[in-house]
Amino acid sequence: MGEAIGDMLPAAVGVAISPLPIVAVVLMLVTARGRANGPAFLLGWIVGVAGAGAILLVIASGADAHAEGQPADWVNWLKLILGLGLLALAATQWRRRPHEGAEAATPRWMGSLDAFTPAKAGGAGIVLSALNPKNLLLIVAGMAAIAETGISAGEQTVALLVFTVVASIGVAAPVVIYFALGERSADLLDRLKTWMTQNNAVIMAVLLLVIGVKLIGDAISGVA
Repeated sequence: MGEAIGDMLPAAVGVAISPLPIVAVVLMLVTARGRANGPAFLLGWIVGVAGAGAILLVIASGADAHAEGQPADWVNWLKLILGLGLLALAATQWRRRPHEGAEAATPRWMGSLDAFTPAKAGGAGIVLSALNPKNLLLIVAGMAAIAETGISAGEQTVALLVFTVVASIGVAAPVVIYFALGERSADLLDRLKTWMTQNNAVIMAVLLLVIGVKLIGDAISGVA
């Protein structure tokens, strides 16, 4: 199980360091319904990651991801495809980075966060965690890393739990800060939001590049 956890950690960290969801939860926390919407968003995020991961693990296990003591050939090819996909996303993010002196734009839907109910906040957490293309690719990569080791169903469940916890740290941190510091958290959260918004494209470009190259390297080694 240790091997599975070690192999999936880069993908889990990639999901955790998602600037826009972190900005979204910060914006929710500073609204009138922040005490309800922040935790609801975090709960939706956890459900999205864990749910998508569980479905993908079942599919991978049913497709014999581990055969004859080694990862199945299709897993290596999947890693290669995922790696190339992440490199393409990294290039897109890099091209979208704000030029020096320019202010980064935020998605229009973030302007309506103050009107969100807890149910909508939870739904947004699920969508941004499991249905975001970047996160979905990383979750697929993480579950493939777990399934290819051939560990038991119980150990896969523990590995998925670890993946979910690590992948949720980024979104959970502002919620913890908000409840721990109360009104004193306002300035810290505002600075976090500003920095994440401005550097979103660069952060994601570098992160996706590193993970994409790792997946391609693993795939080439496995095929060879």
